[in-house]
Amino acid sequence: MFEWFNNLVNAGVSLIWGNNDWLIMNNPWYGLLVFLLIGAGLYFTVVTRFIQFRHFFHMWGLLKSSGQGRKDGGISSFEALMTSLAARVGTGNLAGVAIAIYLGGPGAVFWMWMTAILGMSTSFIESSLAQAYKIPHTDNVYRGGPAYYIQEGLKMRWLAILFALCLLMAFGLAFNGVQANTIAQATREAFNVPEWITGLVLVALVAPIVFGGMRSVARVAGKVVPLMAILYILLALFIIVTNFSQFPAAIAHIFKSAFGLEQAAGGVLGYGIAQAMINGIKRGLFSNEAGMGSAPNAAAAAKTSPNHPATQGFMQMLGVFMDTLVICTATASIIILSGVVNPDVEQEGIQLTQFALSQYVGDMGVYFVAIAIFFFSFTSIIANYSYGESNIEFIAGDKNAKWAVMLLRVALLAMVFVGSMASLPAVWNFADLSMGLMAIINLIAILWLSPVALRILRDYENQVKAGKSPEQITFDPDKFIKLKSEANREAWDD
Repeated sequence: MFEWFNNLVNAGVSLIWGNNDWLIMNNPWYGLLVFLLIGAGLYFTVVTRFIQFRHFFHMWGLLKSSGQGRKDGGISSFEALMTSLAARVGTGNLAGVAIAIYLGGPGAVFWMWMTAILGMSTSFIESSLAQAYKIPHTDNVYRGGPAYYIQEGLKMRWLAILFALCLLMAFGLAFNGVQANTIAQATREAFNVPEWITGLVLVALVAPIVFGGMRSVARVAGKVVPLMAILYILLALFIIVTNFSQFPAAIAHIFKSAFGLEQAAGGVLGYGIAQAMINGIKRGLFSNEAGMGSAPNAAAAAKTSPNHPATQGFMQMLGVFMDTLVICTATASIIILSGVVNPDVEQEGIQLTQFALSQYVGDMGVYFVAIAIFFFSFTSIIANYSYGESNIEFIAGDKNAKWAVMLLRVALLAMVFVGSMASLPAVWNFADLSMGLMAIINLIAILWLSPVALRILRDYENQVKAGKSPEQITFDPDKFIKLKSEANREAWDD
């Protein structure tokens, strides 16, 4: 019975995500989700008139006021951005990039960049909608996300509940076990600490944060994520600067590999390009999460400054940029400059990154990656929990929310401990399937509701063109035919 279920899950994962065999491209169902995400990214890029380019500097400029907006103990735009980055930045930025380069060559990095650029527009749409449909909560931290805008905007509570259940399975529970397992393996490799001890330490560290609720998660993420990201980027910059004579050739290597210029000489042009595209796109989508429906849960929680839904749209665009075009590029630079990738020798992702880094700093590279993995994965666990809390409250309703949240917290801590000691591939596959389904549901919803998001964008742009300062920019649901009856007035009463 279990084997039958496992085979069914594997078939679902292959249908949604595809696999690494480029010949499967002949199957019209290959990587259904990959094509949906890329197609949505292209569509949103066009209809927003290339928002990621037009508002690139404005996006960065919003950081100046992003620390403002806290109200009565709520969370700011900056903290919401850091919470989403905490979930985005994890093992995919270290191990995932290495796997993409190993399987697809350096050209995979180029396709990761392209995926992120397209994903920025998708992230703007879903995060703006999450803000527009957010609702107030007794802890003064707003709740919102795909489940909420599906219910209010599409009037399909059954679909909203299905999305929330998929998110709970993937982000609320299973992926936290994956992150714990990664931490435990890296810690054992570097410091020879038994997995069960690492599991207990993780539970002890995670418990007080998740029992503090979403506000506690945002506070921790707001402090830890910037620090860990800056340190990692500084290390990559140090390696680039000290090996700068090789850097132009490494960049050229990425572009040549992306378009098969190197493979052409060997007569494997089509295969080489396909491998670079498939692995780069899939790893890029998995890393930046644009369109997945996860980051909007963090976006909805903020009291923004300027107080307009588009603000978090821009902030989450920035999150996609920082995740892939900054942090993933840092990892790629370390690996490519090291020259340690050997397609003829089987190399695992995290070990490849550790080996590459050790070429520059010796055995310290193994320790540094283990520490980086700890912080990247630890913050992913607590951020994933905040997504789960918002969605389990949505399912349970006000009456049962307290007990449902308590059950989630206990289940999460149990998953962290068990996951640190055992790799459970069947569970991880089911999580992949759940994430694929929630992404498909979210993409359908944001494509359907995109006219609302585009109207929000125009309203924001008109106020900026009128010369309004960030403090003067406001959002009035009455200006929108659809939101007039659907947006929560208490969330926008000021």
